[in-house]
Amino acid sequence: MAALTTNVIPLQGLRIDNLFVAAAGGGDDCDTGPGVDLIVKTTGTITTVTLVTPETVDGDLAVADRAVTTVATGETKIPVSARYRNPSTGRCSITYSSVTGVTVCVTRTLVG
Repeated sequence: MAALTTNVIPLQGLRIDNLFVAAAGGGDDCDTGPGVDLIVKTTGTITTVTLVTPETVDGDLAVADRAVTTVATGETKIPVSARYRNPSTGRCSITYSSVTGVTVCVTRTLVG
């Protein structure tokens, strides 16, 4: 599992097209919280991106993971709220149904 870097977008903006990295076959992890987004870029492959939800209710009832289906070619932006924060690592675990032609970028927008 690869630890994705969070790219902070300052108020003046940030070019991100050069910040994408290959999605890891074993999954990735990233920061969580307000203003954090996972941007998934695909080239020819519809991919299901799953954000693991470590939360339980009533002591033993697991909250379902968030599965997002991307377009075959394009970008999909997924908010990564604190709900996905693993208490052990402090990060969100991410898996992909396929990593062929998949690159990712994590951003955090400064909230003014």
